[in-house]
Amino acid sequence: MPYTEKIDRRYTMDEVLGLMEPLTAAWFRKSFGSLTEPQSMAIPVIHERKSVLVSSPTGSGKTLTAFTSILNQLIKYYNEGKLEERIYCIYISPLKALANDVNRNLNEPLRQMRELAAEIGLPVPEISVAVRSGDTPQSERQRMVRHPPHILITTPESMALILASPKFKESLKKTEWVILDEIHDICDSKRGAFLSLTLEMLRNYCETDFTRIGLSATMAPIEEIAKYLVGFDGPGEARPVA
Repeated sequence: MPYTEKIDRRYTMDEVLGLMEPLTAAWFRKSFGSLTEPQSMAIPVIHERKSVLVSSPTGSGKTLTAFTSILNQLIKYYNEGKLEERIYCIYISPLKALANDVNRNLNEPLRQMRELAAEIGLPVPEISVAVRSGDTPQSERQRMVRHPPHILITTPESMALILASPKFKESLKKTEWVILDEIHDICDSKRGAFLSLTLEMLRNYCETDFTRIGLSATMAPIEEIAKYLVGFDGPGEARPVA
């Protein structure tokens, strides 16, 4: 049954980290003294593979909210010997500068996790991240086709071009998460309509549905933007979203 669920429960740090792999929990405790409000409310929801829209002020830790459960699951796959060379997560930003910034900010936690894993005797996860935008050199694009990253950071326009690329889009077939950042900047424009169409093309191409995570500064009407994030199914009803 389609629904929009409002999340108002705040989980404690122990509850949230109790859901995580030992390495993720150890890294988080070492790096942060507490959870921010969006982290305490949304990380458990993302862990359950529910699509969610997180609306909170700049600087409240939304990006880490989105990626914590995803990195944790990729570490779990790695530990189980199930991590394949394909794209698991697509992060889409309307701003190229933000995409580059997220790439840097994501690689730093991964570096810290690898160091910590070696230090405490846990398996050292090999999780790859790459950026594909209009500025990406041709040689790097070709390398991505041969060796797709686990996390792909891109823009709406580049995402559409990837779906038009027969070789590269093969690695998208089993996408598990799609993150839309700065959703308030794009949802009510022609660019936003084009992105919505691109996401439906991706959904149609993928073997199974993926979890959608929307990140935004404070916005209204939040229920309508949540519907934009998840889209509509065949009969024209909005998909479930928290």
